[in-house]
Formats: sequence, C-alpha cells, structure tokens
Amino acid sequence: MNRQAKYEATVSSVGETAAVFAAEGILVFFGPDAPEELHEFAIITDLGQLQGEVEVGDDLTVADHLFPIVGVGAVANQNLASLGHLVVKFNGLAETELPGDVSVGSQPAPVIEPGVRVAIFGAIVEADAGASHT
Repeated sequence: MNRQAKYEATVSSVGETAAVFAAEGILVFFGPDAPEELHEFAIITDLGQLQGEVEVGDDLTVADHLFPIVGVGAVANQNLASLGHLVVKFNGLAETELPGDVSVGSQPAPVIEPGVRVAIFGAIVEADAGASHT
C-alpha cells in the first residue's frame, strides 16, 4: 500500500496568540510570506508545495498525530497552493463553516511548536489493484 504526500511543510514559528485559537479547535497556518500583522495568531511554515488536491478521506498529520479530513472548503486548495494558508478546524463538520476551511474530527488540537512537520496524505491506495499475478 502506498500513501501519496500531497503537502508537507515544517513549522518555523508560532504566533503568541496561536495557542488561543488552538484551544478553540482552530489552527491557522501561513507560508513564510504572510504579512507581519498575521504572525501574532498564525503558525508560520516553510512553503511546502501542494502536490495534489486535498480531499475528504485524506489524512492530516501534525506532530505525529493523525487526523482524518472530513470536510474541504471550496477555496482551501487554492489558498494552500498559492499562500501556504491552511485553516484547520477540529469540529467534525463535513460542510465547512468557511470556504477556506479544512475540517477534521471533533477533538483537541495538538500542541504546535517550531520544527513540527505538517503533512497531508492521500487516501490509501492498493498498489497494482486489479492486476493479475500468475
């Protein structure tokens, strides 16, 4: 079985009030070019490349914790590809609250600190599915 990494980045800094958002079940990620006024509440990452669209059924991993993705807003992929911007809400909603949101199961958000890896993996795909082996 193979897992395709659709996105990978490393946290470079965590804003002073990011923990307040995390306590409410929201992680706000931005790439390195985020405006300075966003740094206070954002989690800044290096600019990972989006290798494939984020979809329901993919898995988000943060600091070795796995979170199945249950909802993807209409502009979430565009924001991630162009700005490194990702809003993860730990609310379990299949229909996201905002078009830029990605929803995962309703559970506490993990602790984020510099050096943490953030990744999105595609659904598990069987290698050689349907191929006959003789």
